[in-house]
Amino acid sequence: MPTYNKLIRDKIPQIIESKGKGFSTRILNDEDYIKYLKVKAYEELDEFCAAETDGEAVEELADLLEVIRSLAKQHESSIEEVEAIRVEKAGKRGGFEKKIFLNGVED
Repeated sequence: MPTYNKLIRDKIPQIIESKGKGFSTRILNDEDYIKYLKVKAYEELDEFCAAETDGEAVEELADLLEVIRSLAKQHESSIEEVEAIRVEKAGKRGGFEKKIFLNGVED
């Protein structure tokens, strides 16, 4: 049996079972859950960076958003609250639409 040791989506056990395969899982405590959500965020970001088409990129962004939604909930927040903070910060500091790259700042 291959070993994965990673956080998976909630319906993956049923999908594996429907294929007639055996598996082993466990339920994480809150501390480990946050730890593995962070690991999953890096995994999904790596997959986004490796995407070769717009469609693949958007799919990986959706996966990242799902991880962010779960992290927000774990920190007693919501994706809506995260979005409100994003909007507030964009109002104060701007977004990244202008593609500005800072080379340096004089002392």
